[in-house]
Amino acid sequence: MKLLAFVDLHSDFKQLKVLIAKAKEKQPDLLVCAGDISDFGRDIENIFRELSQLKIPMLIIPGNHESASSIDYLCKKFKFAVNIHRGCYEINEYSFFGYGESGFSEEDPDFDKLAVKFKKEIKENTKVILVTHAPVYGTKTDYISSLGHRGNKSIRRFIEEVNAKLVICGHFHETATQIDRIKNTVVINPGKFGKIILV
Repeated sequence: MKLLAFVDLHSDFKQLKVLIAKAKEKQPDLLVCAGDISDFGRDIENIFRELSQLKIPMLIIPGNHESASSIDYLCKKFKFAVNIHRGCYEINEYSFFGYGESGFSEEDPDFDKLAVKFKKEIKENTKVILVTHAPVYGTKTDYISSLGHRGNKSIRRFIEEVNAKLVICGHFHETATQIDRIKNTVVINPGKFGKIILV
């Protein structure tokens, strides 16, 4: 399966055109947005409208620049998109779990509780793909030279416990395009440029 993943677009319509051109060229099976598609909601409906014309399904979570309710509303209006925040989307042997809105906590008790639910939903032989706005602690996706590692430790624990196949995250613009590994798990911040990922 071919994914076109992106994050932190922040209502950048010039970059949106680049993403759309990449989608037309590469023909992914799914678009995956790890949050902050907008700049505090600015022009978010127009962004969805432009992406809907691709007729490619999109999985999305809210970042810290939009609310879960606004993403819910737009996913109902534009049927090509599915909000997977705090939920699961299954396709073939893959289960996509989503967790958005946050991005600033190293320890996240809310995610720890949600992880218990997620673990119960994982079926045998399922390949887990986690889509989070927050970067993963202790990876290239959360390292800022002046601050060190500032990612989410709760998310990292979940990844290690379930042996996730892939994590798509963002929030830190400084680490856009960074790719790392935690054992067998690939961790990617695709940035606003978009990254084709084969799974």
